[in-house]
Amino acid sequence: MSSRAHPFLAALDRGIVLADGATDTALRVAGWRGRNDTAVLERPDLARALHEAYIAAGARLILTNTFAANRARLALSGLGARVRDANVAAARLARDAREIAGADVFVGGSVGPIGRDLLVGTWSLRDAERAFEEQVGALVEGGVDVLVLESMPSLEEAEAALRAAQRVTSDHPTIVTLDFNADACSPAGEEPEEIARRLDAAGSDVIGVNCGVGPQAALDMLQAMAGIRPRARLAVQPNAGLPRVADGRIIYPSSPEYFADFALRARDLGAAVVGGCCGTTDEHVRAMRAALDRAAAGVERSAHARFAGTPQRDPPALDEPDAPGGARGSLRAALAQRRFVIAVEIDPPRGVNPRKALEGAAALAAAGADAINIGDSPMARVRMSALSLAVQIEREVGIETIIHQTTRDRNLMALQSDMLGAHALGIRTVLALTGDPPPEASRSSPVWDVDSVGFIRVLRRLNEGIDFAGNSIGRPTDFLIAAAANPTAEDVDRELSRVRAKVEAGAHLLMTQPVYEARTLVRFFERLDADELPVLAGVLPLMSSRHAEFIHNELAGVDVPPAVRKRMRDAGEGGAEAGLALAREHVDELRDVPWLSGMYVMPSFGRYEVAAELVRETAAVRERAGSGR
Repeated sequence: MSSRAHPFLAALDRGIVLADGATDTALRVAGWRGRNDTAVLERPDLARALHEAYIAAGARLILTNTFAANRARLALSGLGARVRDANVAAARLARDAREIAGADVFVGGSVGPIGRDLLVGTWSLRDAERAFEEQVGALVEGGVDVLVLESMPSLEEAEAALRAAQRVTSDHPTIVTLDFNADACSPAGEEPEEIARRLDAAGSDVIGVNCGVGPQAALDMLQAMAGIRPRARLAVQPNAGLPRVADGRIIYPSSPEYFADFALRARDLGAAVVGGCCGTTDEHVRAMRAALDRAAAGVERSAHARFAGTPQRDPPALDEPDAPGGARGSLRAALAQRRFVIAVEIDPPRGVNPRKALEGAAALAAAGADAINIGDSPMARVRMSALSLAVQIEREVGIETIIHQTTRDRNLMALQSDMLGAHALGIRTVLALTGDPPPEASRSSPVWDVDSVGFIRVLRRLNEGIDFAGNSIGRPTDFLIAAAANPTAEDVDRELSRVRAKVEAGAHLLMTQPVYEARTLVRFFERLDADELPVLAGVLPLMSSRHAEFIHNELAGVDVPPAVRKRMRDAGEGGAEAGLALAREHVDELRDVPWLSGMYVMPSFGRYEVAAELVRETAAVRERAGSGR
């Protein structure tokens, strides 16, 4: 931009500029059911009220509701010719909200990625650049103060958007942020340091991280960007944790208080622009505003306890495991015999090499596990299919598997086809799940013809020898149908109703989310009153205080009690040992619950050796007891 000082850059020189939060989340709460990008044309009152709420909460940078208002994405609503209308209208709505509030607020023109047309090659990069020019021109015409090129999936597209913006105007500061995934890189595989160097060299005024991940991961990437000491200032706007679907609603777990601490930590790492993305609301912004104002006034905060500890490193490579354990017989039989069953979850690989997963399964089988759970692209990140890995584990390791199957990625026909194929390949236990919503970075669309309750009904009908339409499949299947339960759900009454629906639909086995207090588990199942159903209690060993706070604040529906989090903080660098000790104590408590059928262990960071130690100790106690408990 030009050499003269722009008011927005001058504001950054004076301190942090607090940005607003999510648009789509707030519009949904307000009742909007259309596409996000068309709201400014069809319900401008909702869009303006959203800006007013964020301004009232303390935001000083509000973004226009134009993230998907480019020609490619508006065309999905039949509005591809109305790019100018949508962007000019959105800019004016934001300016109107500012005038109504009488506040010193900057209007940022939001420009998101082109989307699937560019990804699959329908559009070229030059096509995208022309579309960005068109949108930026309309936003500038509408009167925005800053251009915010956000959630870009690759450096290539981010640089194209920046070039377009620089051709249209030299008077508007630019903020360029990339979307990131749980592997600490962009969807295109680029690392934060490379992104910061190239965007800095390309001349963006502000560069940073938004969407895709929650606060902890976003701070790690912000720190990596800060490490190259760019000329550009830094921005960070994470999601409110990792979402889940409940009763057709997408729920984000991170609280406003958690975001208040995040804002202070971002400030300490040198962020100039701080805000929120998917799942954040005006309450999150209000909490960040209060925390930053207190800090600016010199009021000491208590601690950065929620982000204590050093960043997680890659887990060490596993030692060569013992020879694969033999099959331990049917999981169904073990449950019927009231053996204290031990199941352990393994994530499929991101690529085509299953070696680490197979070695982990072999080590766990040798330690005494009865079954291996296999996730279905956990956290909506692309991984090898659960069915493929299950077949390899059963054939090469000789231990029974439980495949997770979500309804997120498959329509009714595909679900039934996959299940018939799984049965033909010898898979007999399926955990029926709705699935996490796919992140923007995945460029995937959810299906959800049915939810988990509907999927359980599908499996029950296959067990009856008919498909969902009532057509005979010949010989019936023989699936053991597992369902998820969450004793620490925020709305326990709603969760109980949901689990009862799963039981009525035909579930044979319940497997819980991680629980850190046996009494919480007991209270939940006393209210459920389903004594005849076997239950495996979720056990997730904690690795550090930082990990405990992430689980508590960024994983929807999982509660880590204050006493557990304090013990992890007090452990300092001995967090892994403290987490394993807590898990041992918890398992001892669980074994005293007479109706409980076993445990479902979820290793973190691929640390199968930690899970194997817990499994080995539990199995040894089980064998010594002789009674199966």
